[in-house]
Amino acid sequence: MSVAVSNSPVFSPKHHHYHHNTSIFSSPTTLSPRPCSPLSRTAAASPPSAVVAKRKRPTRLDIPIMPMEFSSVGTPAPRGGGCGEVEEERDGFYSVCCKKGRRSFLEDRFSAEVEIHGDSKKAIFGVFDGHGGPKAAEYAAENLNKNIIAEIENKANEVDIEEAVKLGYMKTDSDFLEGELKGGSCCVTAFIAKGDLVVSNAGDCRAVMSRGGVAEALTTDHRPSRPDEKDRIEAKGGYIDCYNGVWRIQGSLAVSRGIGDRQLKQWVVAEPESRVIKISQNDEFLILASDGLWDKVTNQEAVDTVRPLCIDSNKPQRPSLAACKKLVDVAVSRGSLDDVSVMIVPLEQYIQ
Repeated sequence: MSVAVSNSPVFSPKHHHYHHNTSIFSSPTTLSPRPCSPLSRTAAASPPSAVVAKRKRPTRLDIPIMPMEFSSVGTPAPRGGGCGEVEEERDGFYSVCCKKGRRSFLEDRFSAEVEIHGDSKKAIFGVFDGHGGPKAAEYAAENLNKNIIAEIENKANEVDIEEAVKLGYMKTDSDFLEGELKGGSCCVTAFIAKGDLVVSNAGDCRAVMSRGGVAEALTTDHRPSRPDEKDRIEAKGGYIDCYNGVWRIQGSLAVSRGIGDRQLKQWVVAEPESRVIKISQNDEFLILASDGLWDKVTNQEAVDTVRPLCIDSNKPQRPSLAACKKLVDVAVSRGSLDDVSVMIVPLEQYIQ
C-alpha cells in the first residue's frame, strides 16, 4: 500500500532508510535543513541558501510503507522468530553472523557458494543490507551470485571480468524491478577464481582485506556526499540535501547505489564498482560487512579485533564464527542500532 509522504511518519532515523517527513518535500523557500557535521561538510559542502531558494524541486514522491514480515526467499530468517541472530559457518571456507538492530525484523541477508562446479578454488560470497523492508536484500541474496556466475561464464573467452560482474548486478536489479516487490538493498560481493579476487559493491556495504595484519579497503562507499556521486545525481536532475547531519537523495535515501529503490531509480543506480586483485601469500582474510559495522568500527580496528582469532603462528586458520560475533558485539557495544552483518573469508586456500 502506498501513502502520500505528507501523511506518513518518519520511518527510521537510520541514515540509509527511507525518511518520510513533510519538511523534506516542502517548498524551497521554506526548507531549512539542519547543518551537517564537519565531516559531512568536508565530503560535500552544503549549497548556498540563495541557490537552494532558486532550485526547482520535483513533485512529491509516494513511498510505500513496508510490511514488517519475513519471506522464505534468500538466506534463512533468523532463529527465534526474527528476534535473534543468523549464524553460519562452513569449515575452512567462511563464517558469518547477522544480528538484528532495533527493528522487529532483520533486513540484512548474506549468500555464499563454494566449490563452484566442483572447483575448490572457485567461490562467491555476498552481504546485502536492505532498506525499506527485507525484500530487495532477500532477492539479491537469492539471485545476484548466480547472475554474476552466469555472466562470467558467458564471457569465458573475454578478459573483462568487471563488465561481467556489472551485467550480473544490472540484471538482478532489472529483474527485481519487474516484480511488485518494494524497497532496496546495498550489496558487496567477492568472486574468487584462478587466484583472482573480484570485489564489487553498490551502496555502503564494504569489503576490507587483511594483508599481513594491515587493513586495506577494497571498496568505496556510495553515498550522496561523495563528490562524483553528487555530480552524477545532479546531472540527472536530482538533488541532495543534509538533514540531521546526513546527506540524502531527494531528501529521502542516504545511499546512492543499490538494487531496487524503484521510486528513486533515476538516481540510485545498480551499477557496481569493482576491483580485481591477484591473491598473494600476504593476503590473510577478507571481511565483508554491512554499514551497521563500519559506522562504528574502523577498517583497521576490524582487522585487529578478529585477526588473533583467525591467525595462529602467522598461518591462516579456519574462519572463526567467534571472530564474526566479536565484531558484531563491538559494533553493538558502541551504539549501533542498525542490523550488523559480518562475513569472514580466509584467502590462503585460493592462492595459486
